[in-house]
Amino acid sequence: MPDENYLYFGDTKNMPYGEKTEEQLLIFADKIFKFFESKNAKAVVMACNTTSAITYEKLKDNYDFKIYPIIQSVCSTLAGIKGVNRLGIIATPATINSHAYAKEIAKYNNNMQVFELAAPNWVRIVEEHRITQPQSIMQVEEILDIMKNFAPDKIVLACTHYPYLKSVLKKFMPEEIFIDPAIYFAQNIKDDLTRAGLLNNKYEYEKFYVSSNPENFKAASDLFYKLNELPEIVNL
Repeated sequence: MPDENYLYFGDTKNMPYGEKTEEQLLIFADKIFKFFESKNAKAVVMACNTTSAITYEKLKDNYDFKIYPIIQSVCSTLAGIKGVNRLGIIATPATINSHAYAKEIAKYNNNMQVFELAAPNWVRIVEEHRITQPQSIMQVEEILDIMKNFAPDKIVLACTHYPYLKSVLKKFMPEEIFIDPAIYFAQNIKDDLTRAGLLNNKYEYEKFYVSSNPENFKAASDLFYKLNELPEIVNL
């Protein structure tokens, strides 16, 4: 959606979310939604699997914009992939403990077997640029060895950070077995905004905000996007 104007908030002060309690996550998410509300956002994307799993159902009706949660948005697509009867899910501990993927997929396909597995160290490996270090590679291999016992047809990398481990993941399993749900997610959002007549027709700006360490965020963001300036700090 190249014509949209974007506001991005990264909660750098409180990450990683996968280790937080439900109460903490609800407080964080509510403050972020209210911040976007103050900026007159027309829609908010919950790109984080953890907050989608834990907070979406409790907060979704509290604001004056449409909220797109990644898990609930992509599971209908995942449930219908041809030839996939056994689906692995690798995610943060909070997402796995919620069983959000298994519950959502079951709504669309009761016959699909879902195996959920937590990878508690993977976010930090990516954030701290330790992807190629031997210890990191070993930690990735340990998780995949457990997943292999399930013999999945496909594996969902159910955290925004995990697709950045593809260079390591493909050392131990075929690259085509891994699914990045963000691809389905983006298409789902575009389709929905199109149906609602809410697509923008002229790009004007993008603005990045963080809750701490803008310099670290700018450096880390080089993995996925080049920022022209430091994000603005917002204390929520």
